[in-house]
Amino acid sequence: MTQAKQPHVVVIGGGTGMPVLLRGLKDLPIQLTSLVTVADDGGSTGRLRDEMEIPAPGDIRNVIAAQSEAEPMLLELFQHRFAVGNGLSGHSMGNLLLAAMTSVTGNFNTGIKEISRVLNVKGKIYPISNDNMALHAKMTDGTIVSGESNIPLSNKQIDEVFLSPQPVEPLPNAIRAIEKADLVVIAPGSLYTSILPAMITPKVDEAIRNTAGSVVYVCNVMTQDGETTGYTASEHVQAIIKHIGDGCVDAIVVHNEPIAQTVRAIYAEENAEPVVYDTERLLEMGLEIIEGDIIDYEQAALRHDTSKVAKLLYSIIETS
Repeated sequence: MTQAKQPHVVVIGGGTGMPVLLRGLKDLPIQLTSLVTVADDGGSTGRLRDEMEIPAPGDIRNVIAAQSEAEPMLLELFQHRFAVGNGLSGHSMGNLLLAAMTSVTGNFNTGIKEISRVLNVKGKIYPISNDNMALHAKMTDGTIVSGESNIPLSNKQIDEVFLSPQPVEPLPNAIRAIEKADLVVIAPGSLYTSILPAMITPKVDEAIRNTAGSVVYVCNVMTQDGETTGYTASEHVQAIIKHIGDGCVDAIVVHNEPIAQTVRAIYAEENAEPVVYDTERLLEMGLEIIEGDIIDYEQAALRHDTSKVAKLLYSIIETS
């Protein structure tokens, strides 16, 4: 299959779940594009945002590493985090390189493009916006909590999230990628603080609703304390629909094997539990359910298996 005829696959999200998907997808015969949230404000990322007034580089850095085909030592250097106790304390080398390249080129997206070229990235990577944006959550009690890192710590139930300052300008290339996609994949991850911030950017939500391609949500395996405590699979999807609009999700990928009690016990200490896949409700919502054993059992923490999920997603393209 020539590259021009390869299907266009767009992955949207951020956090730790997105790179897991990308490591498997980059090896498939597809044209891969990643659209990454830039609302993170914690750690090294937060400090660089404040000091240099740039969009958050941390999630972008992890996506670059996932899609890179550079030598392992070069990637290890890119992901290196400086030890506590010096002027670079806690900073990641990749974050510093992204900040420096943004300064050199005068544009965050151009900086990403240049570093992607140096690290031999397969596919394209776009920040959802070049703007330095902040995330806020309105809680069910009406209070507002500001800052991506503060939201899960509030011990309150989230009603909805929104961005400031408005209007946030989306990257035109991000919109075009969604519009021409054959498959749009909503990555797993922190639903309100990693996934939705990328999707609620103005015009991005509209593009997701109107794309001719299938929109597939790879559902989290475990709930997350402070964000999705007690959420079923359908409630994850319902949160997406509430923010993006009816008809924005066509299918859901779920893990259909029991989680071992030993693993449950570890996560219970973090007030997390396996996401209940309420199949009947998902079908009532008109969703296609794509299920399988998609966990990587070699990992200490519960993570999706990059190759298993990639194969499932590619099967959607083959049958569409």
